[in-house]
Amino acid sequence: MTRRASAKRRTTSRRGGQQDAQAVLPVAAAAVVITVMVVNWLLAHWWLLLVAAVLGFLGGVWWWQYRARQAELERARARALRYQLTQLDALSHRQFEHAIRDLMHRDGCSNAVQVGGRADLGADVKATDPLGRRWVIQCKHRRSGAQGAPVGTPDLQVLNGTGRPVHKGDVVVLVTNGRITQPGRAFARQQRLHLVDRHVLASWAAGSRPLWELLAALPSPRRPSQLS
Repeated sequence: MTRRASAKRRTTSRRGGQQDAQAVLPVAAAAVVITVMVVNWLLAHWWLLLVAAVLGFLGGVWWWQYRARQAELERARARALRYQLTQLDALSHRQFEHAIRDLMHRDGCSNAVQVGGRADLGADVKATDPLGRRWVIQCKHRRSGAQGAPVGTPDLQVLNGTGRPVHKGDVVVLVTNGRITQPGRAFARQQRLHLVDRHVLASWAAGSRPLWELLAALPSPRRPSQLS
């Protein structure tokens, strides 16, 4: 009984395979016929292919020019970005981080990004300037501006502990629209941290000079540039 069942299964399998092959043949033949017809039609109407190619080329040129114009408009808007201190004071902390990012972008840091949030390890904005230096920026916003609590040594210690070892920054900066304590300033000088207090921020945000022209003792450029 077992041998007969096995033979029956093999016979059934062969018949099924033959039927599948017979079903595929008409489909394959139809596909070949359709392909030949399409090729012949295209050969007879070759000028349509030429027109399509020309239109595609012109469309590509238009799209490239459109993108270039949009990019130039975006760069112009970025160059025109200005903030007054009263505007910065009115922002939330997260909006303040975005404003600092946008100012870095205005100055030529095309990869400026806001990264502040939970577990940011002391970095709110990161950017690379046109001279190849990596910037790590911690933002301290004070709703009351100069009347708010001053930034002290503990905040700078956090930035110092992560700015270079963790974030690999060449220029490690603390930016605030408020004040910085004298012990904090002394600590920053010792650890080669750069400070942007309310006075420096006002000049940077409302003017057109990049931040690296307002700060002293910056590290050397990483690569040659027309700015070097």
